[in-house]
Amino acid sequence: MRRLAVPGLVALAAVALVGLLIFGVLQTEDDSSLDQAVARGEKPAAQSVTLNRLDGSGTDAIANHRGRPIVVNFFASWCPPCEEEAPLLNRVQEQLEAAGGTVIGIAVDDARADTQGFVDDHGVRFPVLRDVDRALSKNFEVKGLPETFVIDEQGRITALQRQQITQRWVDDHVTPLLAQQ
Repeated sequence: MRRLAVPGLVALAAVALVGLLIFGVLQTEDDSSLDQAVARGEKPAAQSVTLNRLDGSGTDAIANHRGRPIVVNFFASWCPPCEEEAPLLNRVQEQLEAAGGTVIGIAVDDARADTQGFVDDHGVRFPVLRDVDRALSKNFEVKGLPETFVIDEQGRITALQRQQITQRWVDDHVTPLLAQQ
């Protein structure tokens, strides 16, 4: 009888542990995250923080662009996918400029000289701000780089991409916003 009790207790403990793990995972899921809200079709307000411009010409903030469509792209010079998507973001900038909007690059975890080198090497034609203390990155729940957010004229996030963007993603999320102009 004792021989059967030990394996039974081990199996019971294993089932209890798996149940506890599942419960823990479900409890840590945050229904208020930007990802969850956008996935539900909600359009959460984009948080704004005043940041220094890379070119040293003062400061800027997302809130300053309200009333115009914008794409906010978090990037760093040391990020290979950021380099790969830079030409596409330049093309998006051309489209947005024609509609009165802009791409705003947010340099994260990057020295000024490194970011400037990235901008120069990739012919970046949109404004770049420096998020030195990650204040804006925290507001947008940035988990990695690159990450891109589409913000409508009312300052609401309509789409986000937690990895490198593609032309298809632009066609699906930026182009419809421009069609509303």
